[in-house]
Amino acid sequence: MKFRHIIYTFAISLIATFSIHAQSLDEARTLFNERKFSEALPMLQQGYAVTPENPQLNQMLGVSLYETGRLHEAEKHLLFASQRRVTDAHLYLGVIYSLMYRFADAEREFGLFERANRRNNVALEQLAEKRAYAAKLHRAVQRTEDIQIIDSLIVPKASFLTAYNLSASSGSLMPMNDFFRNTISGDKVLFMSGRGDRVHFSNGDELDGYSLFTMERLLDTFGNERKLPENINSSGSNAYPFVMTDGLTLYFASTGHNSLGGYDLFVTRYNLNTDSYLNPSQMNPPFNSPFNDYMLVIDEEKGVGWFASDRFQDEGNVIVYTFIPNPQVRLLEVDDEKELARRAMITSIRDSWRDGVDYTTLIQRARQRVVAQQENQGDFEFIINDNITYHTLSDFRNAQARAQFSQALMLESQLNTLSGQLSELRDQFPNNQSLRHTILDLERQTESLHRQVESLKVEARNTEIRNL
Repeated sequence: MKFRHIIYTFAISLIATFSIHAQSLDEARTLFNERKFSEALPMLQQGYAVTPENPQLNQMLGVSLYETGRLHEAEKHLLFASQRRVTDAHLYLGVIYSLMYRFADAEREFGLFERANRRNNVALEQLAEKRAYAAKLHRAVQRTEDIQIIDSLIVPKASFLTAYNLSASSGSLMPMNDFFRNTISGDKVLFMSGRGDRVHFSNGDELDGYSLFTMERLLDTFGNERKLPENINSSGSNAYPFVMTDGLTLYFASTGHNSLGGYDLFVTRYNLNTDSYLNPSQMNPPFNSPFNDYMLVIDEEKGVGWFASDRFQDEGNVIVYTFIPNPQVRLLEVDDEKELARRAMITSIRDSWRDGVDYTTLIQRARQRVVAQQENQGDFEFIINDNITYHTLSDFRNAQARAQFSQALMLESQLNTLSGQLSELRDQFPNNQSLRHTILDLERQTESLHRQVESLKVEARNTEIRNL
């Protein structure tokens, strides 16, 4: 009798468990159909723990993981569902593989989805859209830039500016609320120039989008607020501005301008001759991705830059990369599609490191919060003529001359970094003959940079003299 009682009690408990499980799944399915994926996800995970072999449950769980940014976890469940004839899983797998730059795998899944939906025009329209997007990503990856990423730091999105250690000469970044005390602007950022005479910021809201504005210092306050031109603010949200010390080159992030997805990074330049900005140029991978990429900053004094991205990060986190700016855009020249994808995705920052180069000193410099001031008065010594010598950028009277000399300073900082790397490699060469190609490449780069620096200084001097 006791044994029968135990069996009876277990059966009642099992029935109750499955009843609760069914109710929970019904609620999860309702939330899923309403596209409330974050709310549905915990219930679907609980359901999966009870019935992991359910194809439809795996499909909903995979989609919910995908929609909440957990792509790698989503793949497992969507693969299971696709193998159990849940044809929609093929479409989601194709999208996930596109975002992972696995374009051959993506096309295989798209093909399987197409064969299963030959007579479904709505499904075929969806497929055409996803294929077009995959092709767009593939074209972007083919233009991946050969950039050296020397450091990375995962931080909470709410405090991501703590990863930026700008020199005073390069300006400062601050949350919008720190500058406009009574303004609620979410995670948006204001940039103030190194001389403290101008700010760039975004204004708007999540519903109607953000636009970029600028203001200048008027005695003890800021005013003359101006919205930047329509070729910058024409579409999407535009935010996270940064202006180089030349006062002309503007980096910003935008969800418009044909972005790859979310915020993309763009660069434009103020044209002194036309008193307007050039049309923004979209930056190449690895700077941009299908995820949110924003707040690109270049510190000419330190010879490094930073940018933030939420690619493949848990919700609420971002990763801030530190990189060495290239004097000009230099595309990665490799035939291996997998290597190209790894570099575009930044699978490992070490993939971008040069053989035999020690980045320790540069990484330490990038992490320094306070840069020691030079003992002499001013930032440099630049002879204009026999009677005039400049020591700061503010000494220049002509904006074009100031911009030319500022660019020379940036290239000179990069030249110093490369020269240090070259010296180290030459010391190692007697014991490592394989460094020959790297050394020759660096020699060509340093020679080219040296010519550019000298040419820009001559142009800056002549331009300034003409306008004295």
